[in-house]
Amino acid sequence: MTRTRADGTAPERTPVRREGAAERSVERPVRGGGTRERLLAAASALFAERGYDRATVREIAARAGVNQALLFRHFGSKQALFGEVVAQGGYEQLRSTPPERLVEVVLRSLLHPPADPAGAPGASRSLKTMLRSVGGGDEVSAAVTALGDAYAKALAELSTRQDGALRADLALSWLLGIGLMRVVVGKRPLAEADPDEICRLVLETLAHLLDGLPPDRGRDPSGGPGTA
Repeated sequence: MTRTRADGTAPERTPVRREGAAERSVERPVRGGGTRERLLAAASALFAERGYDRATVREIAARAGVNQALLFRHFGSKQALFGEVVAQGGYEQLRSTPPERLVEVVLRSLLHPPADPAGAPGASRSLKTMLRSVGGGDEVSAAVTALGDAYAKALAELSTRQDGALRADLALSWLLGIGLMRVVVGKRPLAEADPDEICRLVLETLAHLLDGLPPDRGRDPSGGPGTA
C-alpha cells in the first residue's frame, strides 16, 4: 500500500535497481506548486499525450504525486478536470490575441509548439488535447464544443459577409484538420513541412474566406522573426 504524507501527497519515487537487471527509472511526479496546480499540469500533459479516454485518473494522480482522492476533492470528476484543462490555455489565448492574429497564432501553436519545461497547461497543449480527444463521446463534447464556439465567434469578426459564421467554421475546421494530420496522424509531407511555409500557404488561402485577415509577414505571433 502506498503511503502518503500528511498533506496527502505521495512521496517522490526513485529509480529501482535489481540485481542482474538493468536499472529501471520510474517517472518522477510533477514538482512545485499547490496540489491543484500539479493536478492541472499532470492532466494537461497526459490528455495531450493520450487523449481523454486513455488518460486514467490513477495515472494523472500519480504524475501529480498525490492521492486519487485529492483529484476528486479539487475537481469532482475526470470530466470536470478535462474541461478545465481545455479551457485554461484556450480561453487565455483568445483573451490575449487580437482577432486578426488569431489564425496565425493558432496555426503556429499547432505546427511549432513552444517549449514548456514546467509542464504548465497552455494554449498549444489545450489544442493538442482537443485533437487527441476527438471522438471521445459525450464526456468531452461539451468542453470541446464550447471552446470551438468561442474561437469560431472570434474568427467570424474577420468577415464582413452575411455568412461570416459559416466562413469562420470552415476556417476553424481547416486549422484543426491541419493540426490533426500533423500532430496526431503524422502525415507526410505535412508532418515535416516548414511551419513558415505552411503558414504562408494557409493564410493566403484563408484570406479568401476571412477578408479581415492580414497577410503573413513571415513573423511569429509574438512579433519576432519567423522560425525559418
